[in-house]
Amino acid sequence: MQFKQETGVFTADGRDVGNIDRVVMNPHTKEVTHLVVRKGFLFTEDKVVPIDLIATATEDRVVLRSDAGDLGALPQFEETHYLPLAEAAPDTARAAKDATPLYWYPPVGVAAWGYPGSFAPGPVYVTHTEQNIPEGTVALKEGSKVISSDDKHVGNVERVFTDSRTDRVTHFLISQGLILTERRLVPITWLSSVMEDEVHLTVNAQLLDKLPKYEDRPYQASAGA
Repeated sequence: MQFKQETGVFTADGRDVGNIDRVVMNPHTKEVTHLVVRKGFLFTEDKVVPIDLIATATEDRVVLRSDAGDLGALPQFEETHYLPLAEAAPDTARAAKDATPLYWYPPVGVAAWGYPGSFAPGPVYVTHTEQNIPEGTVALKEGSKVISSDDKHVGNVERVFTDSRTDRVTHFLISQGLILTERRLVPITWLSSVMEDEVHLTVNAQLLDKLPKYEDRPYQASAGA
């Protein structure tokens, strides 16, 4: 299977769910666990879709299984919580104190200037955003920078290929950039580390440039179609 940003996601009966926004993978096992699907006709918010709900995935279309169930019950990708500053984690509280401005919130049910005579401000609240993905996984943004072992930005992630039997990543497709003048298909064995917006490799830019040029064609089973 292959996952490309902006590819449409559809139910088994053809309803438009949304578009792929991110691929969630475990950097250690190289397994894709979920897709983040951006809100569309069916989704009103970004949702996390387990990979086992995917029936087929090509460059042009991702189709969910007919028994995918209630898609509306899938978790949001990100949830924002409002915490009193005193209850926030030390790092969060420190960052909030350093940021400007901080806002005082009045007691619930009382307007900001609702006290006669004088107003005693309520507690300061900070926002904390959580991603609803499994612990230890990374929500990789397609378009993320690809950095070679000699610290060169060689291109960007254009597509992720997986083995449909194991859901493990087999290759990344790197788009052309300042170093690479053509797209290259990079094996997962060359992966060093993965972050949301960067992928680091174990090989240098010169070796990457020796890979054959990639041309769109039906993906072969040997590469994990």
